[in-house]
Amino acid sequence: MSSEQKSAPETTEEAEPRPRRLTYAAALAGLEGAALVVGGVWILVLGLTGDPDDRQQAVTGGITLVVLALLPLLAARGLLLRRSWSRGPAVITQIMALPVAYNLLKADSMAIPGGIALAVVAIASLVLLVNSATTQALGIKGPGRAE
Repeated sequence: MSSEQKSAPETTEEAEPRPRRLTYAAALAGLEGAALVVGGVWILVLGLTGDPDDRQQAVTGGITLVVLALLPLLAARGLLLRRSWSRGPAVITQIMALPVAYNLLKADSMAIPGGIALAVVAIASLVLLVNSATTQALGIKGPGRAE
């Protein structure tokens, strides 16, 4: 066999363009991850340079938000690269965002617009992630449909 015959054929997943829905879902997950990083760094900086009631709690909260940002950021990267594992973390992120949005909507403050925005992003992302074009592009097969 020559070296040309040994090369792997191009798969249809790589040859087909990524569906826009998948790109949009990845962008929304990346946006959420970026927002968590910004919020975490903001809380961390305020905790270190400001005069918080509890400096340790502020620092811990900021670090926690930055670490939590890894889940949607890794999911966004996986979605862009069309990795089937990435849909799970992306869906989990949206499901976790819904109660947070609800609590922000119940607040009697400036947090209400943030709750509305978070709810819209989470619901839109869930719709995009369960769409048939997205599942096909990620190579996810339903129950009983394995080859």
